[in-house]
Amino acid sequence: MLFVLTCIDKPNASALRMEIRPRHLAYIEANRAAVKLAGPFLSEDGQAMTGSLIVLEVESLSAAQAFAAADPYAQGGLFASVDIRPWRCSIGAIAP
Repeated sequence: MLFVLTCIDKPNASALRMEIRPRHLAYIEANRAAVKLAGPFLSEDGQAMTGSLIVLEVESLSAAQAFAAADPYAQGGLFASVDIRPWRCSIGAIAP
């Protein structure tokens, strides 16, 4: 089942994001079988990362929650909020 994680950074957290980013990217890469799509939200001028969007394919909401909780960004206190929702791709394609 697909789940979308919408993660919004705390205000003025750019330095924290950059500090944790190598560990976050390693975590995403280690979980590539589950991570179907991922990338940062950007500021209006496109210069700063302000959050993350991740599309996961896992067996349950609890698995998606566990993935989100283990993300180094979450463990490092970067996010002001994390929303996890079941999702269906209706237009376009997510690679298997």
